[in-house]
Amino acid sequence: MLKTTIRSALGIAAALSILVAPTAFADTKASKIVAIGGSVTEVVYALGEQNRLVARDTTSTFPQEATGLPDVGYIRALSPEGVLSIDPDLILALEGSGPPEAFEVLKKASVPVVTIPAHFDREGIVAKIKAIGSALGVDDKADALAERVNADILDAETRAAGRSEPKRVLFLLSLSGGKIMAAGSDTSAASIIEMAGGRNALSGITGFKQITGEAAIEAAPDVILVMTRTGDHGISAETVRQHPALAATPAAQNDRIVRMSGLYLLGFGPRTAEAIRDLSDAINDEGR
Repeated sequence: MLKTTIRSALGIAAALSILVAPTAFADTKASKIVAIGGSVTEVVYALGEQNRLVARDTTSTFPQEATGLPDVGYIRALSPEGVLSIDPDLILALEGSGPPEAFEVLKKASVPVVTIPAHFDREGIVAKIKAIGSALGVDDKADALAERVNADILDAETRAAGRSEPKRVLFLLSLSGGKIMAAGSDTSAASIIEMAGGRNALSGITGFKQITGEAAIEAAPDVILVMTRTGDHGISAETVRQHPALAATPAAQNDRIVRMSGLYLLGFGPRTAEAIRDLSDAINDEGR
């Protein structure tokens, strides 16, 4: 236990030393900030610093108030011109934002950019909050928020771990064209499933991958988990039940299809403890 605690502490320290360093070049009193990444925006609001935001990306849909800010585009398909049109004095960008070419343009325009760490666990959320707090010059507020969030997530994880035999959960990212895109290990989906006391049904593969119908049947999930979203990537319970392979799984046959908001489920921000509790209840068939 002690070795695990030490490794976790060192991991957070390393993440902060690498990713918070760019704040040395940023004005911590910046008042025209663009937040890129739904969880980044959530943390800014949770810190009470939302009055300094002037724009956000498409994934920043919580709290509802944030949707009233100008939208500079999708987190991985940003237009530098759109960002620069806001005339920001600081950009908080979640790790993985892009494309890289867009940030090269922003760099040449001398706009300070702080990269915020994105790790899918409790320690990663703490690092994220502290990195944002450091960039904004509100370390004390960030420390207090991080302590509350850390304790809340630890409580949620402990409760989830104390339940019965872990359910096998298959996370579906997309069923476009009938092709099954699902989550393997080392993904945000696998992490939240495990934090909620479940077992990822596709632990034998890594990343989000397209799998065959045979692989889905072989995974034999007790629960199928999808995001509530519209458009081509939206997946309804009926769509799952009508899929030839998925219909043969225990999850579909027992109507154990859980739908949750993508940002709430996979954001890894201040609401993660709530998401863990809700997902744990859902996969264990409570509250239905």
